[in-house]
This record gives sequence, structure tokens and C-alpha cells, in this order.
Amino acid sequence: MHAYRTHHCGQLRKSDVGESLRLSGWVHRKRDHGGLLFIDLRDHYGLTQLVVEPEMAFFAEVERVRQESVIRVEGAVVARDADVINPNLPTGEVEIRIKSFEILSEADELPLPVFGEPDYPEDIRMTHRYLDLRRETLHRNIMLRSQVIREIRRGMEDKGFSDFQTPILTASSPEGARDFLVPSRLHPGKFYALPQAPQIFKQLIMVSGFDRYYQIAPCFRDEDARADRSAGEFYQLDLEMSFVERADVFDAVGPVTRDTFAAFAGDRHVTSYPFPLIPFDEAMLKYGTDKPDLRCPIEMQVVSDHFRNSGFKVFASILDADPQHEIRAIPAPGGGSRAFCDRMNNWAQKQGLPGMGYMIFDENEVKGPLAKNIGPERSEAVRAQLGMKAGDAAFFLAGKPQEFLPVAARARVLIGEEMGVTDKDRFELCWIVDFPMYEWDEEHKKVEFGHNPFSMPQGGLEALEAASSDDEKLAIKAFQYDLVCNGYELGSGAIRNHRPDIMYKAFEIAGYGKDVVEDQFGGMLNAFRYGAPPHGGCALGIERIVMLLADQENIREVTMFPMNQQAEDLLLGAPASASPEQLKEIHIRLAPPITEKKS
Repeated sequence: MHAYRTHHCGQLRKSDVGESLRLSGWVHRKRDHGGLLFIDLRDHYGLTQLVVEPEMAFFAEVERVRQESVIRVEGAVVARDADVINPNLPTGEVEIRIKSFEILSEADELPLPVFGEPDYPEDIRMTHRYLDLRRETLHRNIMLRSQVIREIRRGMEDKGFSDFQTPILTASSPEGARDFLVPSRLHPGKFYALPQAPQIFKQLIMVSGFDRYYQIAPCFRDEDARADRSAGEFYQLDLEMSFVERADVFDAVGPVTRDTFAAFAGDRHVTSYPFPLIPFDEAMLKYGTDKPDLRCPIEMQVVSDHFRNSGFKVFASILDADPQHEIRAIPAPGGGSRAFCDRMNNWAQKQGLPGMGYMIFDENEVKGPLAKNIGPERSEAVRAQLGMKAGDAAFFLAGKPQEFLPVAARARVLIGEEMGVTDKDRFELCWIVDFPMYEWDEEHKKVEFGHNPFSMPQGGLEALEAASSDDEKLAIKAFQYDLVCNGYELGSGAIRNHRPDIMYKAFEIAGYGKDVVEDQFGGMLNAFRYGAPPHGGCALGIERIVMLLADQENIREVTMFPMNQQAEDLLLGAPASASPEQLKEIHIRLAPPITEKKS
């Protein structure tokens, strides 16, 4: 018989009744029922109920053993009586009458409970993550993550991709976030950077003649944590392909993504492939965001013409003040009650807006201050445009779209949930395409790159050379795309700019001279001079995929050893001070933090 177990704790069934066995695991729960002691024994695989009879010599020892102690038992499998079968437990038809008992590792008093999984302060959970990971939900999430990665790997291999590893110690990246720097012992005063993404390396792999690369890649970014973003490090499905157009990338990664979601979605609907393609401008118009939650069917519309030169002077004057100003409407099916409209208006004020005007649609009239001010004819025109029925409402926001759209986007989702029109049992995937190549930098009053500067502009060199005014430059689109699911950006990618002449011109439009391009990106630029294939790819966040599949709202619930919101590892105590000897080896002398002087 094996030293520790002949079976695991999720394995036994009624067919095993009468068998003698040995089990090892953690004391999950202990109960005293009229002299009999019951222990739920837990291991990685599940739970098995143990029964200890009072005449056993070790009965008192079992009474004293604490939860989460590790024990080894021997006994026989017996069938439970019909009235105590647990249908929610795979092993619920049997129990073990134990004949020997041994404590392999005694547990001290626990700093947080494992059984029951009550809410507990994050600092305690992170400090004792090894206990936190024993909890059923978190343990299941981590196993789901492993299974998701296995499914992704299988899908990528089936699509003809090869798994290559790229360096961890590298040079600073143009990804946009802060780098983590690593001082060099052999090169005093110089630093490596941890990769924000394998972007440059995967493009160089294509230049090197490999055709389809993928990797479950670790990425490092010194940025603040959010519910959907890890502090410090994360993993992504990174891929790149040669001699491809945008549709080829979609046809490679789209089915793998769809199949991965379908494998773990249970009864939840998953968007069929091919996924919808939504241009960036259309997404911002209808949903107010480039990561729309398509489970909510509500679409915003521009209704400026109904308020221009109208009796509602507030909106009319906003439209007259600037040709870029708009009035947007958010339909609210079934929202035609004064209480709901007032509640949404108050919500908008808490988000930093003056409020949201509204109209309530009855069978024969349109109610509310806005309708009263613009009159019945214009109000009915609004009803007709929005397709409103009796009992519906609509909310209105005015001004520069970029200023109110973040709130409008959240309002659309909130209305959909409140009105019950959002179907939560779905995974709605789509591609957002045709991102602007450039955006306006208001602080520096100049055109700047909108996203990845290495994306191929639509129209190529000709489009760049034809753009003379700022408006024409801002109108250039890139072959760039994001994959979105249920309001989360799962990943982004692009068809890359593989030609030095186009790269020089693209950077010139953003105000960067040839010398800057050669200084910062000389390695990749030189590679492109020796024959670079047209190529493209994307990267999808592993944690976000698992977070959605696990029905979690915080990415730390699907990460085995995450940092806290302050980017601290409370378990092992990082970041930590370095010893004088360590600092001397890497040629670093510490200076006090630079603080801004108060005026």
C-alpha cells in the first residue's frame, strides 16, 4: 500500500464500498454528532467524509486536531444511509470508517478560515496566500486558468503555430507604460528592462524567416493596479504571422478564442465565429467606448438636430458654441418612470456631469422638462428616431463627446442592467477595427500616435504623404484592432509597418525626426532593411479571459500569487531594501526621494 494514499479525496464512489484504503489530506471541517466524529478530508481533488467511532483509541486525538492539519487515515469504504446522502458532493454516497489515524503536520490557529470562504481583508489574504489558495473558489479558479492555457496551446498548435520564448532581460520598450529596470553589474550605470511585451522580438522572429509564432508570454509593466489589470506582471497569448492581412490574423486567433470560451462556458452562449467587426468610430458613436458590452442591446444616437435653435436654450447654446459639440441620446426601454429618471440624473451628477436630461414617452405625449421646452413636434421626432414606445425613456448628454462619453458609456450599461435588457449569460465577442493612427495631444497641442506606433497606416505611404493639415492626419486609420468581450478588452494587435520609409514618415507626422527613430528603434529598423515580410499579430490577456470565464470581477482572483493594489508582495516581502554589498556590486548609490517644493 502506498505510504500516503491509495485514492484521492474526490475519487470514491458507491462501487468502492467494502474496499480498504489509505487517504491523506487536510482537515477541512470537523463535526460532533452524538458521539460520532465526522471529518471532511480535503485534498486537491475533492472531499471525502470520515467517520470516527468513540471506541477508537485515537478518538481523543481526533477531537483535538485543528482544522487544516494534515492527516493520514486508513479505513474501509461504507455506503451512507439514504437520508444522509449528499447529492452535491461527488463522493456523497459513501464515507470512510477509519481504523487508524496519524497527524502528518499539525496546523496552528488559522489567520483566516478556509472552510466557508467568508470575505476577509486583502492584506491578510495576500500575506497568507497559501491558505487563501486552499479555498474552493480560488483553487478552482487557478485550475481553470491552467485548463484555459492548455486549451489555448492546443488550439494554437493545431493552427500551425510554434512556441518560441523571447528574452526577459532586454532594452526599454515603446509600449507606453513605465519599464521595470534591472541594473547591470558588468556594465556600470546601464540597465536592462523587463519586457512590457515581446513586441519587437516577435516581429524580428518574422524577419528571421519563421512563419507562425506564439507564446504564453510574461509581461512586466510598472503601472497601477485595477480590478481588471494586475500590478507589475501579467501573462498574454502573444502571436505573430508572416505574409498575412488582417482577416488572416482574425481567422487564426478568432476560432481559438471562441473554442476556448465554449470549452468552459457551460450553458452560457458564446458568439459564433466570425465575430462582428465594428469600426472604432461606430463603436464610439453607438456605445461611447471602444470596448463595448454587446450583451446590452442599447445603442446611443446623435440627436443634435432636434435641439438646434430649439426652445431648450441650454442645449441650443451648447451646439452654437462649438461645431464639435453634440447631443447624444441613450434609449432606456421600459425606463419611463419619474423615479428611475431622477435616479439616473443623480447618478450622472455623482460621476461629475451636470446631470442628464430625459424624456418619458407615453402613448400620446412626451413628458419631461426637455419635451416641454422643445415642443411636441420636435419631441415626437426624437421618439421616431429612437424608436421609443409607451413606457420608455431616453437620456440626453451635451457637449464635447470626448468629455461626456466615458459617463455615457457607463450609463448605457447601467440602464441595460436596471431595465433587464442585458443578458448576463452570454459571452459576446467582437473585433473593434480601424483605429485612428493618430490623436490630438491637447497638452502639447500636437498630433501624436494614437496607439502602437508600429502599426501599418491604411493607405500606406501615400496616405501619410497626402495628409497636410492636422485634420487630415487625424483622419488616417491604422490596420489596428482590439478583441473585446462583455465590455473588456481581451487583447489588441495590428498589421505591422514593415517598411523603413513608411516608418520614418509615420514618426515624422508625430513630430519625431529620423534620428529619434534610428536611436530608439535602430535594431528593428536595421532588420527591416534586409528583407522584412508583411506581418501582423496580436496579444490576448490570459488573466482577463480566465476572469470572465470564472465570473470574477477582480483579476487577483484568477492569479496564483498576485501583488496587492500597492504593487507589494506581502507574502515574501517585495519590494525590499538591498544590502550595501548588493548595491555596491551593481554600482548604485541610493539618494533620498525627490519631493516637489510647495509654492
